[in-house]
Amino acid sequence: MPGLVPPSAVLPIIATLGCLCLLLFLMVLYYKRKVDALAVQVEEELFRQRSLSSTYGRITEQWIPLSSRYPYDPQFEEDRIVFIEFKANKSRLSESQKRIKKLVQEGYVYWDEFHFTDDEGG
Repeated sequence: MPGLVPPSAVLPIIATLGCLCLLLFLMVLYYKRKVDALAVQVEEELFRQRSLSSTYGRITEQWIPLSSRYPYDPQFEEDRIVFIEFKANKSRLSESQKRIKKLVQEGYVYWDEFHFTDDEGG
């Protein structure tokens, strides 16, 4: 019959296909490890950038009140209390900060004092 592979040629073809499958599997494993290592490096870099951004923000918070562009007296305002959240670059308020801002704007700000002594009995 024309077009049929003789039985003696089937075993080498199967062996070749098996070797190719094994080679392909090993290549997939190799590149998966590479991708996993790159993912770790990307996550570490993102963490480093967030850390630098936080550090930059803390430094900025300390120096901005001394700037000539700062619109308030860096110590006290005589007739009001101003809550200020410093933001640098493109940073935005967190959900928690938005909630606090809303509470302040709606007047839910109170003054209280708590005194304690070393003597719990009296």
